Amino acid sequence: MEKEEVEVILDQLRSGELTFYRVKKEDFLSFRDVFIKQADMIDFRGNAQHGGETIYTYEPNWTK
Repeated sequence: MEKEEVEVILDQLRSGELTFYRVKKEDFLSFRDVFIKQADMIDFRGNAQHGGETIYTYEPNWTK
């Protein structure tokens, strides 16, 4: 997964264009490298699934 692709996905989650995004096990590390550098990383929620996939959603203030 390329950096630009991950940034587009994160922007689509922020804007509501995507309600969720499923990251495959083999793409997780490249996705994470970009994800952890986001200023609003805390507003994303990752839900681990069986088989190593993770579903990400954008939920501002979900931790408060």
